[in-house]
Amino acid sequence: MNFRENAASTDPGFPLTPMLDVVFLLLCFFITTQVFSQWESEIDITLPTAETGDAPDRLYGEIIMNVFADGIVKINQKAYDPPALTSLLTKLVAVSPGYPVLIRADESTPYRHVIDVLDVCRKCDIWNISFATAKPPEKAP
Repeated sequence: MNFRENAASTDPGFPLTPMLDVVFLLLCFFITTQVFSQWESEIDITLPTAETGDAPDRLYGEIIMNVFADGIVKINQKAYDPPALTSLLTKLVAVSPGYPVLIRADESTPYRHVIDVLDVCRKCDIWNISFATAKPPEKAP
């Protein structure tokens, strides 16, 4: 018996199902990594330590202000002077009042620079402010 004559050769075409699986997995990967890329953390800043300092949950639309020892304030790697910071925050509050702000000040930053940032936030009617701290290093037993 010869079964090969009856079996017709069909062109399988382009396999869409595996391609859709790969595209879906890539989409999941990029969405996940995009969330982590938004967690801004300046490497040049050494946060002060606090035993009770926990990493807070990120809030939607949170603005992270990095305050350096020389008084420079950076948001998204862009430096702002007080008038530019006031302008930016005023525009953000006009769009959505109650914007959360996270202040990350270097441990060697003079207190007056942090107060200057707080003063700008108060002028712009921003009240949802939190401060970033780091946990102290674990002591060896």
